[in-house]
Amino acid sequence: MNKTREPLVHISRRDTLPWYKAWGIRAAAIAAALVVCAVITTLLTGENPIEVYAAMIDGNFGTSRRIWVLLQNVAMLLIVSLAVTPAFKMRFWNIGGEGQIMMGCLATAACMICLPGVVPNWLLIIIMVIASATAGGIWGLIPAFFKAKWNTNETLFTLMMNYVATQLVAFFIIIWESPKGSGHVGIINADSQIGWFPTIGGNKYMLNVLIVAVITAAMYVYLKYTKHGYEISVVGESERTARYVGIKVERVIMRTMIISGALCGITGLLLVAGTDHTITTTLSASRGFTAVMVSWLAKFSPIFMVFTSLLIEFLGRGASEIATDFGLNEAFGDILTGVILFFIIGCEFFITYRLHFRKSAAHEAKEAAENV
Repeated sequence: MNKTREPLVHISRRDTLPWYKAWGIRAAAIAAALVVCAVITTLLTGENPIEVYAAMIDGNFGTSRRIWVLLQNVAMLLIVSLAVTPAFKMRFWNIGGEGQIMMGCLATAACMICLPGVVPNWLLIIIMVIASATAGGIWGLIPAFFKAKWNTNETLFTLMMNYVATQLVAFFIIIWESPKGSGHVGIINADSQIGWFPTIGGNKYMLNVLIVAVITAAMYVYLKYTKHGYEISVVGESERTARYVGIKVERVIMRTMIISGALCGITGLLLVAGTDHTITTTLSASRGFTAVMVSWLAKFSPIFMVFTSLLIEFLGRGASEIATDFGLNEAFGDILTGVILFFIIGCEFFITYRLHFRKSAAHEAKEAAENV
């Protein structure tokens, strides 16, 4: 009689790991990734990997300006990640962060170009806040409405709206371009600085960072301690259960996407009025897509998103610094970034699942003899 052989590996789902064990696994994955990157660096370039890592650190923390630029980039990525998180917790796959950011940029730029001299500066800034949040919120509401009413595919819908938003921005750039025929708007209100956010301590990034810090705390409270946050979680677990307990699922979907879009719109406000003071079709810098990875890696936790955003931006700026310092093309820096992210994403499997290896025949025979 043939005995059926057990598979070499069994995979079983773990019980929830304590946070310190989960982050221990992530730290081990990063350490392993750094070793692999060191080997790749030595083999492909002949450079000392320690010097390469030192260049990455220097590129991010070498001067106070570099530190503030890093904090600004982290803040912008973080706020977009916070924006898409409520939708993701609800299992609404909002891939439209790019478009919602661009609509916030467009609304802010329109106010800065059309309203100077019409209203005082303090009122203009208030109007800009309302306009950017409203524009982003409407851009988020449109796919949510169709999803709630006719169960359309939100992934494709939100993705396609990114292109619509980008072309709308391109259309208005042609109208506002200065000088005509240049293809870009230039610095808006460069002389008067009307509509520009005030600097704090002479630092134009400080206000943006503080605003995002407040939004991060508010989103943590909103998702964890409010009725709306509870409804989002229930809808994400099961729409049927949500309806059974009396939650109006369609209303939750639309309300959540308004919030998600409004936060993306605020991101556009911070970019145009806070730091760049202009508008381009690439101003969002693909943050809407990167935020998807940040949100998932952080397990939808606003606190962990801070560290995940910092890691992503650190790797991105470090890759640019490597290319500059060692005369390498940026593709090599992206290779190292990709390897590190691969290890980080891959370690999530070992946090969620446990591997059980088949015991050898000799070991099984020994155990059987001991049990007799």
